[in-house]
Amino acid sequence: MTPRTLSKLTGASYLIIFFAAIFANFFVLEAILQDPIGTIQQDHQTVRFGIMAFMITVVFDVVVAWTLSELFKDHPLTKLSTYFRMMHAAIMGVAIFALPLTLGMTSSEAILGQIDIFNTIWLIGLFFFGIHLLLLSVILQRPKWIAIFLALAGLMYMVDTSAHFLLANYDDYADIFLALVAIPSIVGEMSLAIWLLFKGEKHQIPN
Repeated sequence: MTPRTLSKLTGASYLIIFFAAIFANFFVLEAILQDPIGTIQQDHQTVRFGIMAFMITVVFDVVVAWTLSELFKDHPLTKLSTYFRMMHAAIMGVAIFALPLTLGMTSSEAILGQIDIFNTIWLIGLFFFGIHLLLLSVILQRPKWIAIFLALAGLMYMVDTSAHFLLANYDDYADIFLALVAIPSIVGEMSLAIWLLFKGEKHQIPN
């Protein structure tokens, strides 16, 4: 593939991940948390679509890991960055295993227990994803402002995961941590996706 084709594929894959994750998180997981029994028993088809959406994010996470490794194959940190993104994808794949089990459950406690398992495993994966973003920010170099937001997002993913496990009263600061993670992540990763999709010409991608 040409660098331009790889760039477009990376940007398109990032957008698929973004929209699939929004649907799975904010339309499916949030519905389960609000009404576990009602959602599982009366809206189980939406839950199934949500599980598929999470699986799609893993598939395209692997695609992005590959395309980025090809785009920046001459950079000494690229392999390490790719390994950390693949670790995140693998851990996310394991986390998804907890979700189909909710479909046969009949108590809120059991359903929410599975969601907690999913979130905890995913949280661990996000720590490694944060390392990937930090490395990617060094690899990317330009546009500089996107690299800065990627670095901030990577750092915040790592800080948030660490805080979950280190702070007994994490819930008291959950909204703050959510904002610290969400803002640089959305700005940085969405900007990267759009830049790669429309402006990631061969001469703009550092080798």
